[in-house]
Amino acid sequence: MQLLFAFGYVIALLVATDRLMLWLEARGHLNWRRTGRKVIPAGPGVGLDVLGEGPGPT
Repeated sequence: MQLLFAFGYVIALLVATDRLMLWLEARGHLNWRRTGRKVIPAGPGVGLDVLGEGPGPT
């Protein structure tokens, strides 16, 4: 009987952990299982040489 309670406890803990991870995913904190991997572009969006420049002449 104790073994049955132990298995039930482990299953309940896994389900609760899964629900917590899904809740965190819905708020954008992590990527768990409902969404695929995010596509990362091959190159940077802004070159490093542009970051050091000022706003330019007006």
